[in-house]
Parts: sequence; structure tokens; C-alpha cells
Amino acid sequence: MSTFDKREEGFESKFAHDEELRFKATARRNKLLGLWAAGHLGKAGPEAEDYAKEVVRADFEEPGDEDVFRKIRTDFDAANVDQSDHQIRRTMDELMHTAVDQLQNEG
Repeated sequence: MSTFDKREEGFESKFAHDEELRFKATARRNKLLGLWAAGHLGKAGPEAEDYAKEVVRADFEEPGDEDVFRKIRTDFDAANVDQSDHQIRRTMDELMHTAVDQLQNEG
């Protein structure tokens, strides 16, 4: 195997690792976001855990974060929860950092 082949293999391996980390971080962020939103919706215990799972599943509707944001926004509106779009998106960003930190500290 040439040096070029080894380097290419290394880049492919790093890309795969980074994509796996991004997927895990997003799933973890969505669970944390679901638990945060559940608290605002008056859910606790198993009901909050179930809601967090719904938020994680919502992310598979379309690429990107809009499907998750839309679920939280719709549920907050239906329950008259006073959180602005900016607050929800800011929380999504903050929880992504938290999720990445948690994953890095696990491994």
C-alpha cells in the first residue's frame, strides 16, 4: 500500500468517525431537547422520557434541524408555552454543545 493510499484510507476513516460522532451528538441533543421541552409542557418521569423519544424520532422526517424545531414549536403553541423561536433555537445550539461534551467525556 502506498503512502497516498494510506493517507486516503486515514481521511476516509476520520470522515466516517466524524459522521458517526455528529449522528450520535444530534440524537443526544434531541433527547436533551425533548426533556427540556417536556419540562415546559408539564411532563415528568416516564411521560417526559416518552416525549424525548418522540423528539428524537421527529428528526428522521427530513434532513436538518427544522423537523425537530417544528415539533417543539407546534407542541409549545398547542400548550400555550411562552418560548420564542429564538429561545428554542438557542437551546438547541446550547444542547448540541452539551451533547458533544458528554460524548467526548465518555470516550
